[in-house]
Amino acid sequence: MAEKWTPDSWRSLPILQVPDYPDQEAVAAVEQRLSTYPPLVFAGEARALKRQLANVAAGNAFLLQGGDCAESFAEHHPDHIRDFFRAFLQMAVVLTYAASQPVVKVGRIAGQFAKPRSSSVEKKDDIELPSYRGDIINDIAFSEEGRIPDPNRQAMAYRQSAATLNLLRAFSQGGFANLDQVHQWMLGFITDSPQGHRYKELADRITEALAFMRACGVDATSVPQLNSTDFFTSHEALLLGYEEALTRVDSTSGDWYATSGHMLWIGDRTRQPDHAHVEFFRGIKNPIGLKCGPSLTPDGLIELIDKLNPENEAGRLTLICRFGADKVFDHLPQLIRAVEREGRTVVWSCDPMHGNTITAGGYKTRPFERILKEVEAFFAVHRAEGTHAGGIHIEMTGRDVTECTGGAHALTAEQLGDRYHTHCDPRLNANQALELAFLIAENLKKERDGRTMKQAVNG
Repeated sequence: MAEKWTPDSWRSLPILQVPDYPDQEAVAAVEQRLSTYPPLVFAGEARALKRQLANVAAGNAFLLQGGDCAESFAEHHPDHIRDFFRAFLQMAVVLTYAASQPVVKVGRIAGQFAKPRSSSVEKKDDIELPSYRGDIINDIAFSEEGRIPDPNRQAMAYRQSAATLNLLRAFSQGGFANLDQVHQWMLGFITDSPQGHRYKELADRITEALAFMRACGVDATSVPQLNSTDFFTSHEALLLGYEEALTRVDSTSGDWYATSGHMLWIGDRTRQPDHAHVEFFRGIKNPIGLKCGPSLTPDGLIELIDKLNPENEAGRLTLICRFGADKVFDHLPQLIRAVEREGRTVVWSCDPMHGNTITAGGYKTRPFERILKEVEAFFAVHRAEGTHAGGIHIEMTGRDVTECTGGAHALTAEQLGDRYHTHCDPRLNANQALELAFLIAENLKKERDGRTMKQAVNG
């Protein structure tokens, strides 16, 4: 029997990837103050997302999760949020049509401030300083003062998250998500893309479907759902003091929910089953994610699933796989077989970004062809195993950055310095993200055709 859980029971366990605050009394004061602030999201919203993810787990929907590598205070601007949301909606329309299924939309936004690091220190020339761990902890500027962890940054992260959520709710419900408008944006992308001819057929079919719907009197005026969309937020819950401060009892159910975001996930570096992050996650009732890297064994995965989802609740747990393009076939099949053998209900999602980071031209980057190769391998394995390739998890922006090489515009390593703005890891720009959606759509169509054929044989 698991020991009794409380929001602070994680504090008695080992913990990794946490900052060394010089003033613990100041940390406690900030956390106490945050505990009195209003929740950023509500338990009912988190339950709604869990129901939609249960639909993904059943093979009847697809998860699109994406957004910033690390949000920053300096670049918090309504135009950036708008541009991200616009690119994200375009991706969702393409995937919805290709899969003939609902797409669950979850952003890496309004809380994605803390970042795990491979080293606790960063060195430039002869100077060694603590690593940058995200704006919620310290400053990206390479200075002794800026790299000191400052607990007051947590309050700033809360305020920025609240402002971002306010704008996202307005965008998703106030007409910005109008289906016809999103489709027109997508047509503009196809016109400008060197590979537009490859995507034109799918776009033309969407155009015809919308025209047919309008002819039948189905438009945003008659069907309000075409003028709005559900949109949820997520982030890696790395800074547990901040998360604990925003964990509240739901008055309708008596359950504990983390109210910093609708969905939280555990990173590949902090998923030790007897450590603090797994302990915190096992008690909150939000839908949660677990990053699964090459070092995770089948037995280790089942142990984590038993801790994080002992009741085998559909929609509770999303497994976010991040192996690297050349390692998917070595690791994913055995994880899938273990989960299927034990009868566990999960969402399988592919993170094709984190296992494919290289250095080129002095910059960290991710080649588009490697990203695509991992996605295609993910789908191929699921087709072979007879399971549902349920989602995609990417780092992206709506801005015209030059951080990942390749794609239809053939961005080269020499061009990376033109608009390299990320605070941590390289992101797909808007064109690359939408291009990836079209390429994923081709895989979703194969999966859909396979289901249709199987139903015909069984029917």
